[in-house]
Amino acid sequence: MDVLVSVQHPAHVHFYRHAIAELRERGHDVHVFAVDKDVTVDLLEAHGVDHTVLAERSPGGSVPRAQATYEYRLWRAARRIEPDVATGIGGVAASHVATLVGARGVVFTDTEHATLSNRLAFPFADRICTPTCYRDRIGPKQYAYPGYHELAYLHPDRFTPDPDALADLDVDPDDTFVVFRLVRWDAMHNAGGDGFEDAAGGVEGLRNAIERLEATGADVLITSEKSLPPALEEYRATVATHRMHDLLAHADLFLGESGTMTAESAVLGTPSIYVHENDTGLTDDLAEYGLVYPFHGPDRHEAGLEKAVAVLEGREDADWGARRERLLADRRDTTDVIVERLLHEGTR
Repeated sequence: MDVLVSVQHPAHVHFYRHAIAELRERGHDVHVFAVDKDVTVDLLEAHGVDHTVLAERSPGGSVPRAQATYEYRLWRAARRIEPDVATGIGGVAASHVATLVGARGVVFTDTEHATLSNRLAFPFADRICTPTCYRDRIGPKQYAYPGYHELAYLHPDRFTPDPDALADLDVDPDDTFVVFRLVRWDAMHNAGGDGFEDAAGGVEGLRNAIERLEATGADVLITSEKSLPPALEEYRATVATHRMHDLLAHADLFLGESGTMTAESAVLGTPSIYVHENDTGLTDDLAEYGLVYPFHGPDRHEAGLEKAVAVLEGREDADWGARRERLLADRRDTTDVIVERLLHEGTR
């Protein structure tokens, strides 16, 4: 079986890499095509995933133009390969190309508010795989499974945190520290939103938020998709891209605007504060296990910061490990789902 995998974001590398390895071990030909965005290519190389880069997405560049370029080049590659199945997260490029070359198109998504991406992909997909917590009902194309994207690579069968990964950051695993995540707001699933820097009043507002976290005795490490003001660069976490999950696993708290990193932290047992104008079935489901505190209202940044301080000060129950065990008992290793679905669709 020939499988085409479209990778357009760093999180897609994590999601697919174990499935790619397993399919190749079973003798299937897996062709990975990527957009050079952020640290996507770095991750592919760090994990030894053979791939071909078809396009580059630079900050501030035209999203429609980059997408069109990538889809055209992906179509040309697919014509040569003649894949049996094509897959991608969000699945815009994969579903379009699958339709054009007669392959089965398998889309994975967990983001209801990615409305543009969903409208562009769903009509062309043959199968749309969603976690059971996904709120929308798509119709007969939908396949719901009891898992999360993040469990494709952070399930305990796939990942064990390495405390030595913190050495480069001069962070002692026994120290209290917070990972503070800032995102860019030009992605299809983030368009139109605003972040801590906008809501808090720029650099001084961000500095005030950091100082409130530090007042609890915690160190603050910022990871950011965008440039930080020079005055805040000292807070940037310079951890290697493939070590980020070790950092999240050892953190005492995650605070941020990224739904993916919120969920990653939560399934690792790290309490997570999610601050975003949109709620999702995923983050609400994780909140049911007491691992995520979601904030979406007009005062979400201040409310999220107050909750972060409360957690750091010990004003919340701290049975995070037990909460994680309850979650894992109810959820599957999502890599198993990916492999099963691609084999099922690709051999029809």
